[in-house]
Amino acid sequence: MIELEIQALALSREGLLIDVGRCAAACGFALVRQRLADDRHGVLLTMVVRGLARKQRSLEAALEKLERLVSFEVSPVVEGQAKPHFAASRSVAAHYVPPPPPAETPKPVESKPVPKAPDAVPQVRQTPAAAEFVQPFVKPQPLLQTEPGAEPEFVFMRTPAPAPSAPVAPVEPFKEVRQLDADQAAVEKLLPKLMGDYPQIFPLLKKLEQSVEEGARESSLSLAGQRIGTWLFERNHAATSKMALDEAMQRIGVPALRALTDVDYSANQLHTRHSPLCTDEGRSNCMFFSGYLEGLLGPAVASQGLSIFAVCCRSCGANECVLAMMD
Repeated sequence: MIELEIQALALSREGLLIDVGRCAAACGFALVRQRLADDRHGVLLTMVVRGLARKQRSLEAALEKLERLVSFEVSPVVEGQAKPHFAASRSVAAHYVPPPPPAETPKPVESKPVPKAPDAVPQVRQTPAAAEFVQPFVKPQPLLQTEPGAEPEFVFMRTPAPAPSAPVAPVEPFKEVRQLDADQAAVEKLLPKLMGDYPQIFPLLKKLEQSVEEGARESSLSLAGQRIGTWLFERNHAATSKMALDEAMQRIGVPALRALTDVDYSANQLHTRHSPLCTDEGRSNCMFFSGYLEGLLGPAVASQGLSIFAVCCRSCGANECVLAMMD
C-alpha cells in the first residue's frame, strides 16, 4: 500500500471533490484527507489517498481526462514533511503594485503679437433719432506687446499626478497542515460525557474539535467516533451474528445514525444532508462518522476488510457529505 498526494488547480470548486474522489475510488484508492483553498488563480485541491502503488498510473490517466482540472501533480506522501501546493500564488507577487505611467509634458504655446489699436476713431454723424441707440465708444487699453527681437514667452501647465492605486490585498500561500496522532487524553476525558449525553453529542464534539491542535483534529474525532460506535454495538448488538456490509448498514448503521442526524443510504454510499459537524468552510469533520461506523459495524461485518472514506463534504463546497463503504 502507498499513500499519494494529489494536488490540482481548477477554476471552480463546485463538485470538484466529487469528481476527483470518484476517479480515486474507481482506481481502487481510499480517501485519507482532503482540503480546498481559494487562490487568485482558481481553486487549490489537496487530496491524500491510499491504495496499491501499481495503480498510480491508472489514477494519473483518470485525472488527465478530467477537463475541469487546469493542472495536477501526483506524488508519494512523505510523513512529517509538509509540501506546499505547486500552484499556490507567491505572497511577493501579491504586494507588487505597478508604477504609474509618466505624465506627458505639454508642448509650449507661442505668444503672438497683438496688432496695435488705432489712436483715433473717426467720428460718425448721428441723427437725433439714432443717438438714443448708440452707446458712447470707450477707447480700449493697449495690450501687452512683444518687443521686436524679444524671445516669445512660454506657458507651462502642471499636470496633476495620477491618484495612487488601491493596495492589493496579499494572498496567503497555501499551507498543508501536518497531521498528528489523536489526542487520546482529550478523548478519554470526554468519553464519559459522550456516553451520558448520547445521542445529543454534537456540542461536546465541537468542544473536542476546538480543544485539540489543528493537526490532531480529524484523528481525534475519528477516535471518538470509534469509541462511541464500539460502545453502542456492545450495548445493543453484542449478540448479533455476522452479516454482509449492506445488511449491516440497513439493520444497524442507518437506524443508529438517524438517531444523530438526517441520513440516506444507497449503493454503498451514505449521504448526510446537513451534518452538524461540517459547518465551517474548509473544516471537514466527516472523520467522526467514518470512525463511528467502523466501531459500530466492524464487529458485525463478516469481512475483515471494512473500508470507509469520504467522497465529498459540504464544508468544502459540496451540497452534502458523502461517505463510501466497501468490504
